[in-house]
Amino acid sequence: MNKREKIENLNIEIRNCRRCRLSETRTNAILGEGNIDSKIMIVAQAPGESEDKEGRMFIGPSGKVLDELFGQAGIRRGDIYMTNLIKCKLPKYRKPKRDEIESCSPYLDREIEIIQPDIIVTLGHFASSYILEKYFIEKPQDFKQVYGRAFYTKSGKVILPLRHPAALLYNPELKDVMVEDYRKISTVMGELV
Repeated sequence: MNKREKIENLNIEIRNCRRCRLSETRTNAILGEGNIDSKIMIVAQAPGESEDKEGRMFIGPSGKVLDELFGQAGIRRGDIYMTNLIKCKLPKYRKPKRDEIESCSPYLDREIEIIQPDIIVTLGHFASSYILEKYFIEKPQDFKQVYGRAFYTKSGKVILPLRHPAALLYNPELKDVMVEDYRKISTVMGELV
C-alpha cells in the first residue's frame, strides 16, 4: 500500500470514529491535510467551530493569523502537512481531557508514521506536551521557555513547539516574538537540507 492509500484508509477510520464522547457533538472529524510528502508536519490541538462546520483545518480566525505567520516565515500551506492532536471540536473550546487524548492520539501517531516528517511543529500546550512526551523529551514545567526552541530526537526528528496562532488573537503584543518563532521553521528546514 502506498502513502496516499494509507492516509486515505486512516481518514476513513477518523471520519467514522466513535472512540470518545466528542464524536457525539461534532459535525465533522477533521482530517489532516496538505502535502503528504512534506518533511514538515504541523500539529495543532483541535478544530474550532468554523473548522468543524466546514470540515477543513485552520479556516476560522486562527487560520487567518496562521496564514499571516506563515507568510512572514516564507511558508506556503500547500508545502506542508497539517493535522490535529484531537480530531473533533472541543465543546466551548475547553481543554482536551486525558481520555480524549488517549482515544485520539493513536490517529496522530499513525499519521506521523505514514508522513515521516523530519520536522514536527507543534502549536500550543497540549500538542506540544503530547509530542514532547512521545519522543521521550522531558515534559517542561514552563511552556513559555519551550516555545521557539528546537528539540532533537534520537531518531533525528526535530520538534519545534510554537504558540498557537490563537494566542495572537488574545494578546497582540506577542506578534513580534511569534513572527520570529515561526521563522524558525524555515531556519530548521535549512539546517536539515
